Amino acid sequence: MDALRRFAAAVRRGRGLHGASCAVLLAVAMTAGAVAVGGDGRDAARAAPGVSRAVGAEVLVRGDLDSAIRSLQAHVRAQPRDFGAWAALGLAQVERARTDGDPSRYARAERALARSLALRPGNDQALAGQAALAAARHDFAAALDHADRALERNPYSERALCSRIDALVELGRYEEAGRAATVADRRRPGVPVFTRYAYVRELRGDVPAARRVLHRALDSAAGPADVAYVATALGNLERGQGRYGIALRHYARALAADDAYLPALEGRARAQAADGDRAGAITTLEQVVARSPLPGPLVALGELYEDRDAPGDRAKAREQYALVDAWTALARAGGVDVDLDTALAAADHGDTAEALRAARAEWNRRRTVHTADALAWALHRAGRSAEALPYARRATATGYRDAAFVHHRGMIEKATGHDRAARASLTAALELNPGFSPLGARAARAALKELEAAR
Repeated sequence: MDALRRFAAAVRRGRGLHGASCAVLLAVAMTAGAVAVGGDGRDAARAAPGVSRAVGAEVLVRGDLDSAIRSLQAHVRAQPRDFGAWAALGLAQVERARTDGDPSRYARAERALARSLALRPGNDQALAGQAALAAARHDFAAALDHADRALERNPYSERALCSRIDALVELGRYEEAGRAATVADRRRPGVPVFTRYAYVRELRGDVPAARRVLHRALDSAAGPADVAYVATALGNLERGQGRYGIALRHYARALAADDAYLPALEGRARAQAADGDRAGAITTLEQVVARSPLPGPLVALGELYEDRDAPGDRAKAREQYALVDAWTALARAGGVDVDLDTALAAADHGDTAEALRAARAEWNRRRTVHTADALAWALHRAGRSAEALPYARRATATGYRDAAFVHHRGMIEKATGHDRAARASLTAALELNPGFSPLGARAARAALKELEAAR
């Protein structure tokens, strides 16, 4: 965190840092981060959702990715022609990067996977690893291509089946993603497939089906990692529907399985904030960002500081938003497409012109409900609400129930003079999830009050 703060200061002083400089600072920042969380990174390793399934039993050593990576590195030094071990090492590096937010690991993963393919051209393990790597870098077209090639060689590759669903979802091809999830469920039923199937149903607005599938996944979860993963997914689903007490019980179950599981801690903090426990939410989110300073929890913490507005809180909030800028610069240097993260953070807490640039770039790459919402909000924040309205409507057209999306649509409708529609949208957002965002919910209530006064 200290190293990332130093880099954030450098970003504020001058945004023209060269890629090489970013890469050097990235290595310094992330090395310091590994020391800060306990040297060997075991806490962060446990944060990987379903990691025992994602990497495979042969990769993990006592559930610790760092130990797994060290063991695999020792193995390939002793057996340098073991293409399967090289593929496993590449995938383990991808998973480790996801847990500690260190995109410099992706280059190591890429080299390991390339070595596997050089030893055994076209092997499905390495191709599935390349699919996971491309998805982690947000290159979802490449992820889909790699997953399809892997499945041509092994139709039952769980990693490839899951990456194919992920890629189709992130490309906005929801009907195809649904069919891919059905195929995966038939071939390799289990926690990784169940959770993806549930998310596809949620995106189509079928929350009851998503809930049923996740409970099925939880019933079949065999180890602590899978219990923590699925219980957190259930918590997130219920929190999004405004059922905070139920969500908190799911997060408690996740943390009982793994008390250091970061997604569960973040979800609990968001549910605490929505349920009125701002102090508890701030304490929990401070723990999260100290170990994994990623854009989502950083923005959430900054907004909670703004909402509390105690002495010094505005400065604390600005620091969180600066850290988002630092992280996105570092991630970009590591080959990750971060335009969606940039658009979402900058629209409310940064440069609106940069938010619009990033949102347009992301929309041109993939047309999902999330990119439609980001582009709509960036256009609105840039004073171009009439252009924003079609995108806001598109973001809410699939039936996906996200209060933030509906709030954005309502604010855009209000700005374009569609007062009746704005009242309906803002009311719907607050009825669905009244605590969806400390600042957003407050803005929605204020906008509704203005609309009622003007009737």
